[in-house]
Amino acid sequence: MTARAPDADGFLALWPTLLLQRRLPGAEAANQVLGQLIAAEETQRADLTTDYRGDNLLARQHPALDWLRDCINKTAIDYLKRCGLAYRVDWSLHGWANVNRFGDYHDLHNHPHAYLSGTYYVSVPLASANEPLPGRGDRRPGAISFYDPRPQANMTAIAGDPQIEAEHTILPAAGTILLWPAFLHHFVHPNLARAERVSISFNLTLKWRDDYLPKQD
Repeated sequence: MTARAPDADGFLALWPTLLLQRRLPGAEAANQVLGQLIAAEETQRADLTTDYRGDNLLARQHPALDWLRDCINKTAIDYLKRCGLAYRVDWSLHGWANVNRFGDYHDLHNHPHAYLSGTYYVSVPLASANEPLPGRGDRRPGAISFYDPRPQANMTAIAGDPQIEAEHTILPAAGTILLWPAFLHHFVHPNLARAERVSISFNLTLKWRDDYLPKQD
């Protein structure tokens, strides 16, 4: 494979992990419709959140879902451009809804067989709505944490070095979209509010093209 060259000062960032976080324009109006759509769907499917392979929400034709699908695809294009990919990348999109009630969480996991993964937040309880539970004071209700994919990289951690921060935590708001490499392990902290936390997660799975093969020297 062709080696990348360092910059003019000799620096080269190796094995970067790129995460995208942005707010989608038009989210407030779309979220009202998406919330109603997901609530109606859950009345028909009690396992809506846990059976994420049972349906592809983003394959349906609905104005709000069309909007979200277009936003995800545009976000993915921006992500790949930032990665420096100068060729066409084709993918299929699979999405599912998550409805997290009081105490619900998603255990540490990644998304095998996908290339990129992401989540769009439809409804997120305010921090002031979290129950004042006894016990630990370091809980991060409603947050999502991402973990360094390099095993034991934090063994040499010193304060302030961004290369070896073992965990990155985000407290998302409604209208936020996140996109990351599907191999990245992440954990969704428990919802400690009585209001529901509603999101739509998705995977981008590559459709094979010979252009994806790295050049051999």
